[in-house]
Amino acid sequence: MPQWLDAVRQDDLPGPHTLAAGIDRDRDAVIAGLTLPWSSGVVEGQVNRIKTLKRQMFGRVGFALLRERVLLHS
Repeated sequence: MPQWLDAVRQDDLPGPHTLAAGIDRDRDAVIAGLTLPWSSGVVEGQVNRIKTLKRQMFGRVGFALLRERVLLHS
């Protein structure tokens, strides 16, 4: 990873520079995410599902209806 980050910094493309800066800012978390056996994928999937339901209901009744849909959809 350090060699790749160095190569990105030498490039003239601004997008990868931003990515490399973000990786540098939180290098410990990136390394942990790539090397440790634990995953938050299931949790992220549930969060994505709830956000999708919330987007579908935009402008409707509110939290009570969202709660019902989340509980019934599980």
